[in-house]
Amino acid sequence: MGRMKFRELIFVSTFAALLSMVLYQTVGFSYKKPGKSKPTTAPSAAKKYHVDTKDVVLSDTPAAYDPTWKKKRYPQQADPRLKPFPNAKPGDIVPQRLYLFTGRSASSWGYVDNIVHFGTWYKRGVAQKAKVMKLRMDYMKLRYNLSCKTHSTLTMARSKPIPVGPTVRLPKGVKSWEQLAAMSPAEIHKKGLFPEGFRDLSHPLHSTGHMLFPKSWLKVHPEDKRFDVDFDIPNCYLPEFPPPLFLTTRPDLGDISKGKEITLSNFRELTDGALTPEQQEGLRLMVTKFPTTWFNYTKHRVTKMPSRGVSCFGCHVNGHTNGAIALDPGTRGTLARQRTDTPSLRGNYALNIFSLKRSIRSLDHFSEIEEYFDGDQGMLAQIGGRRLDKPSTNKMGDINGIIDFPPAPKLNLLGRLDHSKATAQEKLGEKLFFGKAQCSHCHKPPYYTDGTMHDLKAERFHLSRAVGPVKTPPLRGLKDSLPYLHDGRLLTIEDTVEYFNLILGTRLTAKEKKALTAFLRTL
Repeated sequence: MGRMKFRELIFVSTFAALLSMVLYQTVGFSYKKPGKSKPTTAPSAAKKYHVDTKDVVLSDTPAAYDPTWKKKRYPQQADPRLKPFPNAKPGDIVPQRLYLFTGRSASSWGYVDNIVHFGTWYKRGVAQKAKVMKLRMDYMKLRYNLSCKTHSTLTMARSKPIPVGPTVRLPKGVKSWEQLAAMSPAEIHKKGLFPEGFRDLSHPLHSTGHMLFPKSWLKVHPEDKRFDVDFDIPNCYLPEFPPPLFLTTRPDLGDISKGKEITLSNFRELTDGALTPEQQEGLRLMVTKFPTTWFNYTKHRVTKMPSRGVSCFGCHVNGHTNGAIALDPGTRGTLARQRTDTPSLRGNYALNIFSLKRSIRSLDHFSEIEEYFDGDQGMLAQIGGRRLDKPSTNKMGDINGIIDFPPAPKLNLLGRLDHSKATAQEKLGEKLFFGKAQCSHCHKPPYYTDGTMHDLKAERFHLSRAVGPVKTPPLRGLKDSLPYLHDGRLLTIEDTVEYFNLILGTRLTAKEKKALTAFLRTL
C-alpha cells in the first residue's frame, strides 16, 4: 500500500511539473521575484507569433461586398412591382392577395409576449371576426362557383359523394377553358387573364395563421373552434369524415376503424389483435394531444378556453386528412408562409421526402418536428409540452409507415389500368396521362409520384411572388384526398386538370380532359 501511494505521489508531481513547463512555454507568466520591483515575463508563443492575447475573440476581416447586388438578374427574383409585406402583427387583417407582396419580416422569431393580456387579445379577435370572414367569403366567391355539385354515382372509399367541377371561375371576357389554354403565358400575364382561383390561396387570417379546422370536425370537437376566424371551404369539397384506415400489414381486415374516429379513448379497442404493441404505442402518441403555438393553455391561444392542444390525428384523422389547414412551418416571414392543406398519411411508406418544401427524409424525423410550434424552438421553450425522445418518434414512424392507400380495383399489379375492367373513357385517360397530358413526368406508377420536388413557375402567368419547388404528392387515392395542390386551391379533379393543362401548355380538348379526369378517379 505504501509503494502504491509513493508511486501515485511521483506520478502527480511529474505531471504537475510537465504541465507547468508547457504553460510556461506556450502562455507565459508574469511574476515578481522577492526584493525586486520589476516584473519578469517568460517568453511566450504569443510574442513569438505576434498574436495579441488581450483579444478574447479574434475579429474577422471585413466581408466582400458587391454594390450591384440589387440589380434584378435572376429569373425568379422578386418583380419590382411587388409591394413590401405590411408590418403585420398577429391578429391584424391583411390583404387577401398576399401573392402580390414580397420581402422579409422583422424577425424569424415569435414570442408569447406578443400577446400582453388574453382578455384584450380575445375581445379583439371576437370583435373583428365578422369583418374577417366577410372579406374572406367575398374573395372566395370571386374565385369559385361553390355550388357543391356532386357525381351521380361515384363516392369516396366509404360513402361520401365526389364533388365535380370546375369550380374556378373563368376570367371576364374568356368564354371557355380551351380559349384560355390557347394563349401563351406571356399573353395571359399581359392581359391579366390568369384565373384568380388558380392563384395562391392565403389563410383567412394569415397574420395569425396556424391550424384551422373545418365545420365537420368542429361539430364533434367544439373545443377546437377559434374565436378569431372560421374555415373557408364548404364541407362538400373536403374528405369524408371519419375516413377509413387501411393497413399494409392487414389488408384482409379492410377498414380497421369500423367507421369510428380513432381517439385516445378507443384506439386499443379498435386495433387490438391487428397491431403489434410497438405499433399501438406509436398510435397512442399519434392520438395524444400536445400543446401547439396557438392551441394551448397560455394567453397565446385562439380558443376561448385553455386547450390541451392538438393530436397528429386531429388533422390527419384516421391516418388520412380532415382538410384542416395551417401555414408552412419551414418559411419566414409569416406573410410569406404558404397555406398548407393537411396531406394524407396514406402511403407514406412509398415516399422519399416529407413536408412541403424541406425534404425531410424519414418518418421518425417528420414525427419529431412536425409543425406544432411553426418551426420556432423559442415558442416550444415558452409553451412547452411536446418533447419527444427518439424511441417515441421511432414508434410514431412505425405506425405512420403501415397506413395504406384505399383499394383501387381497376389497377393491376404494376399500378397501371386493368383494361379488362376499364371503360373506353378511362383507357383514353390513361393514354393521355402517359402521353399528351405529360402527367407521368412527375407522377410515376405504381404510387404516381417521383419522390422529389418540382417548381411549376406559375409566376410566368401573372404578377406574383415565386413559390419555388414543392413536393410531388402521390396520386393514389386521389378522389379521397381533395382539395388539391399544396394550399387546397383546386377544389375538384376537374379544376386540377384545367390548371395543369394551362401550366404545362398541353392544350387538351374538352373530351380529353373528361377522359383524363375519369382515369384519375380510378387511382
